[in-house]
Amino acid sequence: MAVHRKRFRVEDIVSGEMPIIDVTEEAGPMHSEIMAELRAIRAQMAKGAAPLSGSAAMAAIDASTAHELSEARTMLETYRAQIEQCEKLKVELDLIHDAIDRTKREIATLHGKSFDGGEMAKVNGELGAVVGGTEQATQQILEAAESIDQAASAMSKVDSVDQQKRLADDIQERVISIFEACNFQDLTGQRISKVMTTMKFIEQHINAMMDIWGGVDAIKAHVPAQVDNRSEDEKLLNGPKLTGDVGHASQDDIDALFD
Repeated sequence: MAVHRKRFRVEDIVSGEMPIIDVTEEAGPMHSEIMAELRAIRAQMAKGAAPLSGSAAMAAIDASTAHELSEARTMLETYRAQIEQCEKLKVELDLIHDAIDRTKREIATLHGKSFDGGEMAKVNGELGAVVGGTEQATQQILEAAESIDQAASAMSKVDSVDQQKRLADDIQERVISIFEACNFQDLTGQRISKVMTTMKFIEQHINAMMDIWGGVDAIKAHVPAQVDNRSEDEKLLNGPKLTGDVGHASQDDIDALFD
């Protein structure tokens, strides 16, 4: 029995019996499709911006980076200037806060020691006592002087030694009364010294507050204009003159009226 051996495809191709497969018919359509897709992609890329070369792209990147750095520096300088202004403002606000705090302490000291009612009432009492003591002493001196005048007149009219002695004793007693009345000056001086101490205390703290806010010159800029609402007669009543006072008539001015 004959054995049939299987023939391989290679043997058929070599012997020429098996037809060669035409691959061009299958590859042709695939190649054309790929080329068509490539042409379409190339057309789409042509519609867009032309691609930059390597050096042009680097230059564009460098320019953009330099612009961003310039803007960042400008913004940084702006922020730095604003921070400096804020620091200056903080310093000024700290100075104002310190000045206000010191002024509060000065006012509290004045209120606690001078304007709490008790001290000012004491000052008013001392000044009232000065006025009352001066008035009482003046009245006593005037009465004694009047009595002395009457006793001296009567002494010139009497011849009796006893009456003259009684009148002389009365005059001497009135003189002693005048000396006693003159003691009001010492009491008045003590009372006024107390008032002056309080006034100096107030003046010192007011000057301290003025120094806190720039001194006298700075305060003068805020002083309102003074308006003299006194009548013509009141303007002539300037009171006793102190050394250096203006607006008072001197003795030379009075003497000039009679020349």
